[in-house]
Amino acid sequence: MSTINYSKLSEPSFKALMALEMTLKESPVEKTILELVKIRASQINGCMLCIDMHIKEARLHGERELRVHHLVAWQESPLFTEREKAALRWAELVTHISKGVSEDDLKKVREHFSEKEVSDLTFAVSIINVWNRFGVAFHGVPGSWDKVLGLDKAGLI
Repeated sequence: MSTINYSKLSEPSFKALMALEMTLKESPVEKTILELVKIRASQINGCMLCIDMHIKEARLHGERELRVHHLVAWQESPLFTEREKAALRWAELVTHISKGVSEDDLKKVREHFSEKEVSDLTFAVSIINVWNRFGVAFHGVPGSWDKVLGLDKAGLI
């Protein structure tokens, strides 16, 4: 699965990160939005393992293929709602954190999401950024987790 099997070598930490990831299953934020922000952050970070994984997750949650193709230029795409664009903008801001996040940025995302939803979005973006670091650092192989996570059901090869 990778050059270093971090899931086994650091099993307690891996399990804790997986448990943190699982808490988002209870989020009021739509599953498709959560997957879109994970894909977008993974695109920014260049993590092919996570891009592959979350495209499959998104498809399993009913996401349309064309919208996934439009993610790279979501700002110009007519296929995303204002709520989705706010989430994607937030994902980019949190992923490029060294550029800072202003009060105005927070205000803009709050126009479309409750405080709880913004908090959950921030956790989702933060967690995928952690996963991206492992995928990139250890050369994660796209598709290597498909059977374990049931992503082979997405019908994408």
